[in-house]
Amino acid sequence: MHAALAEPVRLAMVDALALQDVSPKELGARLDLPSNLLAHHLGVLERAGLVVRGRSEADRRRSYVRLVPETLDDLVPAAVRGLARPSRVVFVCTHNSARSQLAAALWARRSPVPAASAGTRPSPHVHPRTVATARAHGLDLLTGGTAHVRDVLEPGDLVVAVCDNAHEQLAAGRSAGRLHWSVPDPVLADTDAAFEEALALIRHRVGRLAAAVDTAAAGRPA
Repeated sequence: MHAALAEPVRLAMVDALALQDVSPKELGARLDLPSNLLAHHLGVLERAGLVVRGRSEADRRRSYVRLVPETLDDLVPAAVRGLARPSRVVFVCTHNSARSQLAAALWARRSPVPAASAGTRPSPHVHPRTVATARAHGLDLLTGGTAHVRDVLEPGDLVVAVCDNAHEQLAAGRSAGRLHWSVPDPVLADTDAAFEEALALIRHRVGRLAAAVDTAAAGRPA
């Protein structure tokens, strides 16, 4: 692992993935890497167990690279230091019935920064397994229902798309102030285990992002 990160380009790749999942194309463009070098460095990071790749649930032609959960837990990306603290964090998924609801509830427990959730195509109600999973972990869902993203977003929000569909639907709009977490949809499996797995993955991401936001706030001039 240390040998893989000794290369500045690979360290920059891990830094770019610290708070969100990124497609190989986006990663190559961000670091100005030709496709052959990008493939080489991604291969090294994969063999070191630092990153994995997965297909988009929305567009199967796309793939996203993400850090392996709990890898480099103490890393706070340099790109976050000194950024303004967001006025609010808004978690967005397609139906606002599962992942975004759990993410907002976890965030409310972890950070004093306000949170909200929304969907690009909201369902009529929150999924029953979401309610049961939240109750089992002592989490308070922030609302009793679902909402459309256009009715929720405000200036100054940090938007976190917690599913591939929402990320790709929002991609046509602004990209500033937005992150992407490629969390598999537990509703597709509709089992307690799938919801528990989604919650665990989101909890890890929330902890990392909250630490980065805390660091950004602490670094602001008085």
